[in-house]
Amino acid sequence: MLARVAAAIAILVCLVDIASADQQRRTPSTSFEVPRGDLDNAEALANRLAALSPKVKCEEAKLLAECAYATVSQLRGQYRMFGTSIFNNFLVYHGFKKRGYCYQWAEDLLIALDSLKLTSLELHWGESYPGTWRENNCVVATAKGQPFNRGILLECWEHFGHLRWGPVVGDRDPYVENAAYGRFVRARAAQKTFGVNHPVALQTRSVAKGKNY
Repeated sequence: MLARVAAAIAILVCLVDIASADQQRRTPSTSFEVPRGDLDNAEALANRLAALSPKVKCEEAKLLAECAYATVSQLRGQYRMFGTSIFNNFLVYHGFKKRGYCYQWAEDLLIALDSLKLTSLELHWGESYPGTWRENNCVVATAKGQPFNRGILLECWEHFGHLRWGPVVGDRDPYVENAAYGRFVRARAAQKTFGVNHPVALQTRSVAKGKNY
């Protein structure tokens, strides 16, 4: 009798393990590999995002912060940053590297954060000195329904692939929203047709034409 009970328990445990494993395969992972040196910074960013509004969900603020730091860390490896940020623009411009312009950092970060499907936070495309050689791009996170200038900017090109964040208001660069380009990035990502179509420093022949939407 005891042997039968033990066998039944073993079978039940196996069935539970199988069901649990199947559930894990069907449930998207919400954990990110944040570099150890960035854990405190990710926590600080999460707290700052949560402070944007009482309506911001703390778990979403934490998810966004961890995804941002993990994504930027991954992109550093993919982009193989070398020398300085401007020197990397030079390498991309001459075809030695495929990606690494400031807008490409922002695009890849925006797409990664968009995949979180957040409901209490919104993501915006930000740009400073648009259409000039000084242009830089970033992602701005706001509480849902908040204006762009109330948000927190997330920029990763200037510091050589390390995330820089802070309030839009008071930043040394005058960032403004470009909602049209944000929609363009999302639409292109949905079609999985990335290409170089944004003027940057070292592309002086394209600056006068503006962005290609």
